[in-house]
Amino acid sequence: MSDSRLSILEGDDADDPILSVVNIIDVFLVIIAVLLVAVIENPINPWSAANAVIVTDPGTAQMQITIKKGREMKQYKSAGEIGEGEGTKAGTAYMLKDGTMVYVPEDVAK
Repeated sequence: MSDSRLSILEGDDADDPILSVVNIIDVFLVIIAVLLVAVIENPINPWSAANAVIVTDPGTAQMQITIKKGREMKQYKSAGEIGEGEGTKAGTAYMLKDGTMVYVPEDVAK
């Protein structure tokens, strides 16, 4: 009686190479699903309407800032220089002992 049970369990399924291919396809489907979830959760996903700011290599000469507003993306690259730009000094800010900030504008009589 035990021989008949063993013969049922020892089917031809162990020798079928198609079953291995089906298992590999299942693994690839899971990997694809995980990658799709990762793309959807990315803050700069091209299909989302959310706003995001991403700073790459902050504080270095290779710093890049990517700003995403809706579906529009702008990328700014650092020139490697501190204080670069046009403008004039507008005033001075002071921090008091209690932590409040006071702004004192400069005279514009130039």
